[in-house]
Amino acid sequence: MIKAVFFDIDGTLVSFRTHQVPKSAAEAIRKLRTKGIKVFIATGRHLSSIDNLGDLEFDGYVTLNGGYCYAGRDTVIHKHPIPSSDIQNLIQHLNGPQTFPCVLAGEKRLIMNYQNDTTQKLFALLNFKTPALGNLQEATQEEIYQLIAFIDGPDKNKTIRQIMPHCEATSWHPAFADVVPQGSSKDIGIAKTIAHFGIHPNETMAFGDGGNDITMLQHAAIGIAMGNAELSVKQAANYVTDTVDNDGIAKALTHFSLLE
Repeated sequence: MIKAVFFDIDGTLVSFRTHQVPKSAAEAIRKLRTKGIKVFIATGRHLSSIDNLGDLEFDGYVTLNGGYCYAGRDTVIHKHPIPSSDIQNLIQHLNGPQTFPCVLAGEKRLIMNYQNDTTQKLFALLNFKTPALGNLQEATQEEIYQLIAFIDGPDKNKTIRQIMPHCEATSWHPAFADVVPQGSSKDIGIAKTIAHFGIHPNETMAFGDGGNDITMLQHAAIGIAMGNAELSVKQAANYVTDTVDNDGIAKALTHFSLLE
């Protein structure tokens, strides 16, 4: 029996075309809650950047790819910061000739060093409010939980590992990577969340479309890939539904008899 459903946001719950949650998905989520099934967000976004879900209510949030988790919107149940030595290595590297745009996600705020054409296009794709520009050293006054590194090319993960040896990178777009501390991922965030609520892993379902969703789809009892998902994500899932714009969320929940 499914007692908890986790949803990625961008490309899963929210359309890249409309920047909104499809009506069918919103209705399905409300129905799940009326049936006593808990619903959660599992995203790479910072809580302050989750501004595209309308009036939907969720029981908790796995944010920053599992690095910072909430019960409701206010109770912190898990956090896992990047080692300060890796952040200092990053800042030192960015002061050199091979710099790149990046965003540091702290407990309360996002700070970005600079923008370029790539970042502007990606923020437009996501309808994402541009983080405040500033000196990244200032961001280290609080713990950092995620780095968004705008590095293109096949060697970007290797570059990140060289700069930040205690971190790992994941991505769902070729132009950037989400960098988190080793041992931080959406599946770990889900594990911490369901432990808090007393839910067994066999009672979970998860929806995703990007590379950073693979671990949570494999961790959940039922992992569902969106029809617009990358091939590797579909291969990791138990079930592939329709696209976000073609009512994929509602169709999958109906397939598994959760809306009856």
